[in-house]
Amino acid sequence: MAMLSENEHPVKAFGWAARDSSGHLSPFKFSRRAIEEKDVTFKVLYCGICHSDLHNVKNEWGITSYPVIPGHEIVGVVTEVGTKVTKFKVGDKVGIGCMVGSCHSCANCKDNLENYCPKMILTYGTKYYDGTITHGGYSDIMVSDEHFVIKIPDNLPLDGGAPLLCAGITVYSPLKYYGLDKAGMHLGVVGLGGLGHMAVKFAKAMGLKVTIISTSPNKKEEAVDHLGADGFLVSRNIEEMQSAMDTMDGIIDTVSAVHALLPLIGLLKTNGKLVMVGAPEKPLELPVLPLLLGRKIVGGSGIGGIKETQEMIDFAAKHNIVADIEVIPMDYVNTAMERLLKADVKYRFVIDIANSLKPI
Repeated sequence: MAMLSENEHPVKAFGWAARDSSGHLSPFKFSRRAIEEKDVTFKVLYCGICHSDLHNVKNEWGITSYPVIPGHEIVGVVTEVGTKVTKFKVGDKVGIGCMVGSCHSCANCKDNLENYCPKMILTYGTKYYDGTITHGGYSDIMVSDEHFVIKIPDNLPLDGGAPLLCAGITVYSPLKYYGLDKAGMHLGVVGLGGLGHMAVKFAKAMGLKVTIISTSPNKKEEAVDHLGADGFLVSRNIEEMQSAMDTMDGIIDTVSAVHALLPLIGLLKTNGKLVMVGAPEKPLELPVLPLLLGRKIVGGSGIGGIKETQEMIDFAAKHNIVADIEVIPMDYVNTAMERLLKADVKYRFVIDIANSLKPI
């Protein structure tokens, strides 16, 4: 086994980075931080493109520092491990999602909720403990503390499995936490994109009745025939929406655009739960009276802790759940970003890093 001692020199790496708010990505040489005794190093094979990558390369959230190497749906094979690594060995299939660090001492960390740690360190664009800036998976290698590395079961395809590390856990966690995982329940899923199609797959595997709620009537055939949804509502069709009033136990709302919540609250039964996992840039209007009259809840959820992410990956492997993907070469990434902006993908781009990322 290739073992590494503490305080090795930084690791030379290469990838594709955005250098300004145009968001244009191009080849970039950089160094990974010095490898420590509990670190795992792995060769990146595939990396999914998340919508947040698009926001970040264009600095649409106002938090980007350039150059930025995006990517937090990363899978590959372990090449080296630190001297105190216990969970992984060379040759293991592994992944990293949205975070690579947390404080390990706050109440959230102690409750396996590192994703809500005030000191959470994101996989890219955040300062690490040693002062270096983290870089994501549009690159040849990753280095991470073993605590934040996910083991990928052998039967889970790496390309289709990569998006589970963000899109998958983003919908799995609220299904579990809000109790919307009981067979026979009726779940609504708003939006049929990267998150929405994963919500359908997980909910169906849990035994739920699933209805897609979309502004696009032309997605009905895809939703029902391909993804296995039980129903489809066009949110602009008032008659369709009224016919489904008071029928749903819960709704997972994946939409990031500004949209009306009142019609969705109306679909919920008494005690129903509307859970937001999309992040619109402007505040949404929340009518309170319908919540009072039906003891209904509007909640939120953001990714999941490491323990739950591993649980989600194992569940996906058991039930043969993968994302519907379009695999692309590294040099297609700027075109993919343009298409993503137009929602022109079913349903996730995944970069074939191993076969297309050329050394500089």
